[in-house]
Amino acid sequence: MQAQESPAEIDESLYSRQLYVLGHEAMRRLANTSVLVSGMKGLGVEIAKNIILAGVKSVTVHDPDDAQWSDLSSQFFLSENDVGRNRAIASQKCLAELNSYVVVTAYTGALSESFLEAFQVVVLTNSSLEEQLCISDFCHARNICFIVADTKGLAGQLFCDFGQHFVVYDPTEVEPVCAYIQHISQGNPGVLTCVDKEGHSHGFVSGDFVTFSGVEGMTELNACEPRAVRVLGEYMLEIGDTSALSPYQRGGLVTQVKVPQEHSYEPLRAALANLEIKDADPEKQQRYQSLHLAFQALHVFCKEQSRLPQPRVQVDAERLLKLAQDLNVRQEPLKEDLVRAFASVSAGELSPIAALFGGLAAQEVLKAASGKFLPLAQWLYFDALECLPKDGAASLTEESCAPRGCRYDGQIAVFGANFQERLGQQKYFVKLKSEVAAEAVRRMNPHINIVAHDNQVGPTTELQYGEDFFQPLDGVASALDSMRARTYVDSQCIRYLKPLLDSGTQGTKGHVQVIVPHLTEPFGSHSDPLEKAIPVCTLRHFPSSIEHTLQWARDEFEGLFKLPAENVNRYLQDSTFLEGQQSSVEALEVLELVRSSLLEKPQAWQDCVYWARQRWESLYHNSIQQLLYSFPPDHVTSLGTPFWSGTRKCPRPLEFDCNNDTHMQYIIAAASLFAQMHKLQMSGDTAAIQETLCATTLLPFKPQAGVKIPVTDEELQETSAPADESRLAKLRQELAELRHELVSKNLCTAYLMEPIHFEKDDDSNCHIDFITVASNLRAENYGIPPADKCKSKRIAGRIVPAIATTTAAVAGLACLELFKLVWGHQHLSAYCNSFLQLSEPRLTRFQPLQASTCKYGQKMWSCWDRFTVPGIRDDGKEMTLQELLDHLKSVHGLAVSMLLHEQATLYHSLWSKQKKEKQLIQRLTQLVRGDANNAVQQLPPVLVLQVICEDEDDDTTLPPIHFQLCRAL
Repeated sequence: MQAQESPAEIDESLYSRQLYVLGHEAMRRLANTSVLVSGMKGLGVEIAKNIILAGVKSVTVHDPDDAQWSDLSSQFFLSENDVGRNRAIASQKCLAELNSYVVVTAYTGALSESFLEAFQVVVLTNSSLEEQLCISDFCHARNICFIVADTKGLAGQLFCDFGQHFVVYDPTEVEPVCAYIQHISQGNPGVLTCVDKEGHSHGFVSGDFVTFSGVEGMTELNACEPRAVRVLGEYMLEIGDTSALSPYQRGGLVTQVKVPQEHSYEPLRAALANLEIKDADPEKQQRYQSLHLAFQALHVFCKEQSRLPQPRVQVDAERLLKLAQDLNVRQEPLKEDLVRAFASVSAGELSPIAALFGGLAAQEVLKAASGKFLPLAQWLYFDALECLPKDGAASLTEESCAPRGCRYDGQIAVFGANFQERLGQQKYFVKLKSEVAAEAVRRMNPHINIVAHDNQVGPTTELQYGEDFFQPLDGVASALDSMRARTYVDSQCIRYLKPLLDSGTQGTKGHVQVIVPHLTEPFGSHSDPLEKAIPVCTLRHFPSSIEHTLQWARDEFEGLFKLPAENVNRYLQDSTFLEGQQSSVEALEVLELVRSSLLEKPQAWQDCVYWARQRWESLYHNSIQQLLYSFPPDHVTSLGTPFWSGTRKCPRPLEFDCNNDTHMQYIIAAASLFAQMHKLQMSGDTAAIQETLCATTLLPFKPQAGVKIPVTDEELQETSAPADESRLAKLRQELAELRHELVSKNLCTAYLMEPIHFEKDDDSNCHIDFITVASNLRAENYGIPPADKCKSKRIAGRIVPAIATTTAAVAGLACLELFKLVWGHQHLSAYCNSFLQLSEPRLTRFQPLQASTCKYGQKMWSCWDRFTVPGIRDDGKEMTLQELLDHLKSVHGLAVSMLLHEQATLYHSLWSKQKKEKQLIQRLTQLVRGDANNAVQQLPPVLVLQVICEDEDDDTTLPPIHFQLCRAL
């Protein structure tokens, strides 16, 4: 596929999340690509939807046939009124509404060679093998990327042929490896010593190509042509001839350069006889081979019978098996039961399978169009036949799977009418953005009963989302961004014994975890590690990456435009708000901030410009001069090693220039936000701002001797001086007098400020503008490559990259597990957790972990265990802690040594006698809710307690145990 002329500028506001996955260059290539998608059943419309959302140039949807009832099981852009209409024409309008930048047309004619020549990518779904072979030969000869995608019931296949000379510009989703240079030797070969940003081994592999930036001394390396490296050790690289270069002095980054790769693919006709699945173990390879033959046999069956095998018709299943056996000329091991099961469901149309393969195939289209990420080589097979009931034919018959002339016929063909009725009775609690999602779902299926909730689910809404809400549910499906929110929803599902389908995406990566009561581990058992905080001293004085300068800029934003306003407003409304709440050090810091904000209040726009100019000078010139005064460029440590080396980059002060665009951008953004905080009118007159700046004279800065600059956070803690109590008292008095004066003159309202809360998604508010330019100026101080606004927005806004292809595939995998939950599978082997990475592409499914248990006495305990305990006695009074402990001992054999609820210790056997006696007479509500009035109605119906029991050898900590409270003892 030849590159075409680049389009107009990419709409970053529309494609922002996807840009973080693909990048601008790949997006420009997408916008020049015309795609044909043939077959507008559920799979075809999924593929078309995903690539339209991605932003290709045009999509032509093709189908010569009319919609049938069975199509509605998976084709969400068809309604019941569309049955009998052409599928492509009926789908075109809804598809076109997805993205105004993409031209979407419908076509119902023959796929002639003259028609196919107009496309750079051709995708066939629901097509005969003869048509696939013919079009494959044509596309391969014309260098048109060719994809076949097909789904039948619970199975699917994917084939890609991108020609003999396909160029992959960026094969992986991983950011280029980058390391900090410590030394480069002169010689042939030259040897480079370097560490990563954490001071660990560099991460390069032999054969990588690298380039350099910020090198002092051996400057010839900066921005040089990529050099191949050879790894000599964890910290050393051989980088080629450096003998003729200048001697190395200090600093610099070595960065991996991704070199384009050329790949070659076979046409379908040749690839049919040569199935190779990368990294497949023998068992999976045999399964894929069986599916490979089953799909070919299905084409022969359809040609013979002019139809698909009928659901649960044994003679059809045996005929398909015989055809697969005849095609198996290489006598590969054939899983006969798999082929029979495939035949029995092949007439089905399932939305989850269409979503999964729609995501997989669409990502291959994007690879073909952009050269971003490594294409599939060349086959992919998948089945989820484990979704069928374990008794198989006993519960599914030809009669139960026969069509009913309804929108669910495609699903009934696989699971039967009884399952469909059971599925229709399920009550599930689903995801965020519920109002928009609910409206979209109603358009897809007007028969569904869906209620939108826009409240956050958490401890503050437990009265709304408590027992009455959760108990009627059959399960919960969540796709939450916050780890805290996900853990909370998991805890509620454990409390109320509800299945949970947890899923998430990040770029082309996605996961699905199924949590089944009494069977699997809960979500929180193996949660991801928390992100490491950047050391304070690194942010303040020794940044080494753009991530450091962006976090510093975020802190600047909060410290300049949000916290001062909040503190001033609180002080003017209540001068005692700091008393007893913070340490003296914190109180002094806050009061200093309040004082400066009140005394230095700007009166006009020019004052804001002057403030911004002073701030620029303080940050990018004065503070750097002070740092270099304390640690000169040639400073050495006590060990005699250079101070400025490795991740510690020697900075340089900047000189303000009103003709420098970056300098002016900082002044305008900072002054605008400062004016907004002080409720002043802003001005965008750049010429007037420059005039103000030219007339501004700042006093020259002179570094001070004896200033202690901590190098590590440990030093920072050690050098933290106690608060000057006399200064604090004097400041309180001064502010009290100032506040009294403002109150007496009725000026408090005029001095109230407007706190500015960071909002990343509004490009007109200057927030990202300020953070980008503030970060890049600091990066310039330290010789760190700058970041554009798009990258700065992603890092500073902590935006999770997203793309529709991954979302579709993950949704499909999650819904497959839903089928199993509806069947009520109680065998761990029936369920699958999934991880996928479409950039490679890789799809891994594995059995969930069994719920962990621990033994105490004669019983094994897990987090799913429940006790029924007498929360309220017959006399209407609530049980005491002593009665609870006695009940656990006498009924369940638990000799409790410690009892905890959330973060509170309710009982400890090592407490003093007096403390125990006082605690043991307390009612449960008093302990759990802190309610001295014994408000019984406030006690939750399910109480979660952590129990530590006495054991012969050592105390045994049981998993969190859920106590089901009842009335009677």
